[in-house]
Amino acid sequence: MPKITETIFRDAHQSLAATRIETSDMIPILEKIDEVGYWSLEMWGGATFDTCLRFLNENPWQRIREFKKHIKKTKLQMLLRGQNLVGYKHYADDIVEKFIQTAHETGIEVFRIFDALNDIRNMEFSIKVAKKCGAIVQGTVNYTISPVHKLQSFIDVAKQLRDSGSDIICIKDMAGLISPAIAFELISKMKKETGLPVALHSHCTTGMAPISYFKAAEAGVDHLDTALSPFSSGTSQPTTETLVAVLDESGYKTGVDAKHFTDITRYFENLKEKYQYLISPLAERIDVRALIYQVPGGMFTNLVSQLEKQGAMDKFEAVLAEIPKVREDLGWVPLVTPTSQIVGTQATLNVIMGQRYKVIIQEVKDICKGLYGRTPAEINPEVIKLAIGDHARITGRPADTIAPEWQKCKDAVKQYSDKDEDILSYALFPQVAIEFFENQKNPMKKEQAGDATKSSKQTHPEKQFVLNINGEKYEVGIAEVVMEAGAASTGC
Repeated sequence: MPKITETIFRDAHQSLAATRIETSDMIPILEKIDEVGYWSLEMWGGATFDTCLRFLNENPWQRIREFKKHIKKTKLQMLLRGQNLVGYKHYADDIVEKFIQTAHETGIEVFRIFDALNDIRNMEFSIKVAKKCGAIVQGTVNYTISPVHKLQSFIDVAKQLRDSGSDIICIKDMAGLISPAIAFELISKMKKETGLPVALHSHCTTGMAPISYFKAAEAGVDHLDTALSPFSSGTSQPTTETLVAVLDESGYKTGVDAKHFTDITRYFENLKEKYQYLISPLAERIDVRALIYQVPGGMFTNLVSQLEKQGAMDKFEAVLAEIPKVREDLGWVPLVTPTSQIVGTQATLNVIMGQRYKVIIQEVKDICKGLYGRTPAEINPEVIKLAIGDHARITGRPADTIAPEWQKCKDAVKQYSDKDEDILSYALFPQVAIEFFENQKNPMKKEQAGDATKSSKQTHPEKQFVLNINGEKYEVGIAEVVMEAGAASTGC
């Protein structure tokens, strides 16, 4: 019988409201949420860490502590990007180890661990550390569609995750592409060949997810991710209240007590009004173009914002058509953070510049160097030549090339704090963390930062950068797309 993971505290509002719900707005409803009978609450990881520091002037670690004060029956769950943790690049093993240990000690009980490329080498160490801590690990397979992604390839990754120590296998369908028939077949085979429980995470971008969830239940799925109705559907997850009613009536008992929904749903309906200005109409509706271009729904809203700033909305369809071409050039990478941002930004630049790869962002160069790991297929040799020339490529585990970083980070923040969590915040987002520490140290600056945050919430501005590349200046609006939290979800 499928257990339910509620995503409203993380992926649901990341998908619809740019991850901007403040912790103070979560606290009043936590004790009622704890009575529902959820298996877990996904409430941390993904873009929440960056957003707390960068936009909300909050300590992301404090959010876990606040949840632990009020949540006594339900597991707290986070999304971890393997060697990327909650950032956008690989970190040294000592940082990964300390981060997972600190997260678990603070209150995270379930770690959903994935890698954008499904490269098991980028997940093995974090799985090992989480298991050593005594946490539950959901080893995650990113589901996507391409000429090189077959059902058996996903099952093979799942087997590797099992052998690495995962307790549960999660199928992460970030673009809402998994069809009902495929969901049934893949879950049936994955359960049989791995011998582990299987979870399904999807988005309603294409409209298929609710039907796929029901077929997943028929296949014996063990866990399903849903979102309470005010923040469900569109680029978010299927609706909790509806799915629970359908599954329970069909004999697939979820263990969720629906009598609690009335008050909880009303609370989030009121809360949604507060954050409505952040929610793009594009994010709330079905977009079947994802079936064609196979991109997470959040990428559409990002592209719209990006092109509007350029006065280039007439190029929207051209950019959509360019995304799968760039994806193919880069070895058919799955589109999930950070690869979704990388591919989307490079495709936009290719179109705006009027010439493919005239400007190549650093992250594409890093993919070509092998710094992100092993791509599902070979990268286009011409793109490699343009990006890195004859530069040597990494063929081993990328993190093996990174020297230990803990002591260096500890020294860098000693004037602000000697707490492990603050050192980790700096390790992941140095400039953002320093600004946060300064705000905390200086009450006046903290108040001004709060005012600035409120002001930015009212206007919801997006940054625009002038890039100086080889002596030429290019104005491109990519700040919120490349490696920053703050745009709509790209499926992570």
